Amino acid sequence: MNRPTTSRRYRQLSRNSNQPLALKIKRGLAYALLVFIGSSLLLVALLRFMPAPTSAFMLNQHFEDLFAGQGYRAINQDWVSYEKISKHASQAVIASEDQLFYQHNGFDINAIQKAYQRYENGGSLRGASTISQQVAKNLFLVPAKNLVRKALEIWFTVLLEMLWSKERILEMYLNIAEFGDHLFGIEAASRHYFGIPAKQLSAEQSALLAATLPNPIRFKANQPSEYVYKRQAWILRQMRHF
Repeated sequence: MNRPTTSRRYRQLSRNSNQPLALKIKRGLAYALLVFIGSSLLLVALLRFMPAPTSAFMLNQHFEDLFAGQGYRAINQDWVSYEKISKHASQAVIASEDQLFYQHNGFDINAIQKAYQRYENGGSLRGASTISQQVAKNLFLVPAKNLVRKALEIWFTVLLEMLWSKERILEMYLNIAEFGDHLFGIEAASRHYFGIPAKQLSAEQSALLAATLPNPIRFKANQPSEYVYKRQAWILRQMRHF
């Protein structure tokens, strides 16, 4: 019988020694994936019933302040239940951000296709995110543009649509949406800009706040530009359908 040569024995030993390490890596990745799936399911399930104490976007604001050397600046946000928010506010954000909110399952395929066609024709890739997607990324993810973040956004959007009601998704959106510098949530925005609780917001005031989305740092509710006024008028017309 021919014995394996030295080089063949070395290759065999190398393969045998690498197998346990490769197996450990695979098991570790599988375990990490299971932990992520389980923890994300638990987190989304808990937040179905309890107010969100903060959001990824709010935490990111603190990190940006720190890196900018501004120190700690408090976030102005007050959680309120859906019953304590004016119906005009709900109508305004739906009219402004996601008119098919009650029809889709988290993703507006037609809007995604139109956004991609606009991008193919040289435009910017924007305007396709539903309210559910915005809740997923604002609540759980930091601002970034890459495939991993997009995959996570899709995952959390699916979970939200599976485990939450549409009313809960809208309630969360109104409570964590950014309405100004360190200003989050419809209650804080209503008191900051109009001196009233969110329950008392009129259709015009709600439309004005919605007109500043999704860039309330550039478009200010207390200093509306001509564009903001035009968008407010358009939102008011759309609100008649809701």
